[in-house]
Amino acid sequence: MIQLKSPREIEAMAAGGKILADTLALLTREVRPGLTTGDLDAMAEEFVRGHAGAAPSFKGLYGFPGSVCISLNEEIVHGIPSRKRVLRDGDIVTLDFGVHYQGMHTDSAVTVPVGEIDATTRKLLDVTRASLEAGIAAAQLGNHIGDIGAAVQGVVEAAGFSVVRDLVGHGVGFEMHEDPQVPNYGKPKRGPKLVPGLTLAIEPMVNVGKPQTRTLSDKWTIVTADGTRSAHFEHTVAITENGPRVLTRGA
Repeated sequence: MIQLKSPREIEAMAAGGKILADTLALLTREVRPGLTTGDLDAMAEEFVRGHAGAAPSFKGLYGFPGSVCISLNEEIVHGIPSRKRVLRDGDIVTLDFGVHYQGMHTDSAVTVPVGEIDATTRKLLDVTRASLEAGIAAAQLGNHIGDIGAAVQGVVEAAGFSVVRDLVGHGVGFEMHEDPQVPNYGKPKRGPKLVPGLTLAIEPMVNVGKPQTRTLSDKWTIVTADGTRSAHFEHTVAITENGPRVLTRGA
């Protein structure tokens, strides 16, 4: 069931989204060779809990052990942070994080280079980020979920990359995962209509190679089946009379 949000609830999400954006900005600044994914997780939890009433949404969600899903290189999503996983020059690291604040959840992700990265990886990051912006631009009142997916897919496939199809965006707010699903592919004018008060996590996950995935033995980490690199960018977006409002953009 799709749950629409009141203006007050959207403002609460925007306040939590600002904390989330500030957290990801902090982690992005700290990413460097030699740091561990466990270090980043600890930084995020400490920073968020420094805001009265704010908490990491993912900690304990479905049993997840960390505060941030931290995924490296060919890992698409749900990487478990660890003090044993060291960032190396040339890696890319995806930081996927949620904040619970004033009774509402927000969700956002970025993929960050570690030191110097190769040209193909740089293109992957640029294209994935651009596909997210295209998806957000399509999140207009009166459009449909399919318009968002079609916009993302168009940018990704024009660049020669592939959209992950096993994983999708979602509604967000009262719960971390709500209806509707928001695929990163599709056809315009298909799926649920975009109406005021709908809040969505739009999150392209893009592979250099083929779209197929597999899950590692830890039962959490999802990787590209062909071992190529993957990037992931995400924002929480509210559908409003004045167009899409990004709630996790920050200042």
